[in-house]
Amino acid sequence: MEPSELDDWAAEAAAAVGVSIQPGDVAAVLDLARDAAHGITRPAAPLTTFIAGIAVGRGQSLAEAAAALTAAIERRTQ
Repeated sequence: MEPSELDDWAAEAAAAVGVSIQPGDVAAVLDLARDAAHGITRPAAPLTTFIAGIAVGRGQSLAEAAAALTAAIERRTQ
């Protein structure tokens, strides 16, 4: 899948559930998923991004949630 197709899918999926995504959100979520998959275990990727989504839904910015979760991943891998 091309990056533009992924961006298109993300916009369509977001619209389907009545939310919007900002430029850079797709990359941020994919980076977080990659870090969780490689730093913890593969099944941690969707779980970690789901937790980020909950945090964003409760008012944190995606950047804040991703930073906190990335720091937690890094603590686990030290």
